[in-house]
Amino acid sequence: MLSRVADSVYWLNRYIERAENIARFVDVNLYLMLDLPYGAQQQWEPLVMTTGDLGFFKQHYGEVTKANVIKFLTFDQHYSNSILSCLNMARENARSIREIISSEMWEEINRFYLMVKEAGDRPPANIADFFAQVKLSSHRFAGIMDATMTHNEAWHFGQMGRLQERADKTARILDVKYYYLLPSVEWVGTPLDQVEWIALLKSASAYEMYRKSQRRITPANVASFLILHQKFPRSIHFCLLQVQRSLHEVTGTPLGSWRNDAERALGRLCGEMGYITIEDVISQGLHEFLEEIQAKVNEVGVKMAQTFFVNEPVLSPVPVQSQSQTQQQSLASF
Repeated sequence: MLSRVADSVYWLNRYIERAENIARFVDVNLYLMLDLPYGAQQQWEPLVMTTGDLGFFKQHYGEVTKANVIKFLTFDQHYSNSILSCLNMARENARSIREIISSEMWEEINRFYLMVKEAGDRPPANIADFFAQVKLSSHRFAGIMDATMTHNEAWHFGQMGRLQERADKTARILDVKYYYLLPSVEWVGTPLDQVEWIALLKSASAYEMYRKSQRRITPANVASFLILHQKFPRSIHFCLLQVQRSLHEVTGTPLGSWRNDAERALGRLCGEMGYITIEDVISQGLHEFLEEIQAKVNEVGVKMAQTFFVNEPVLSPVPVQSQSQTQQQSLASF
């Protein structure tokens, strides 16, 4: 399989998943704002802070307001990780591998991109409904890909891109509530605190499944469900296990062993996730643990790029960035 094809199908799926999760990321704040007491200050700056691009935001927007943050994360064509920019990059990746993907996949990514672009030109009256459409379009693309594309090496690279991105963003969504968006430590354990955890579960499409396995809403139980559950498809552990299975399907290496740096880095991470408990996570500090997970997921992405996507070293002192190089840099950002 050509390195170019593997790179493009991997990033096609990663960018679409990123667009969906940015919608979820903003959704967390929208839901939380609905339940804040009257007069409480809305907190939008933390959403920009967690992207690592607060300086870029303030340079281009200045004041941190709801309208500015939503425009920045959703429609800003100059910000590489906005929903619109992600879909533009996904569309360009799809264009480069038209002979590999199905015509239904190509049509769906075009519909998705045009829907968001038109919303940017004419802002929707109900932004929550728009984000729901973004999530639905992402699900539709994943379903079309599963139903119309041969489950070969290219499909597995798509799975790895989608699920690596999902693992990283589940960690970020959880971190937003626990570390940044809690308005006051005095609210911990109050009914309002419980409502906020419910809002977070709903933003991760996890509320109903959580209720089937847990009766009480507690921070430890919610964190455990979104981090360690092995069968819920948006939990970090589930995503990493599926990435590992697809990686070993591509390489033919038996599970439990490794032949390259990507398999080694991912195997170590899955092993750690398999033996850690929520008590271990809390004793370390949830925010610190989530930051560590994000760093390790990014490390897996770097190792995968070095193993499968980079054909030769760049020797020029001022290299011209190829698409794969540009995409690889975005691993370290939102």
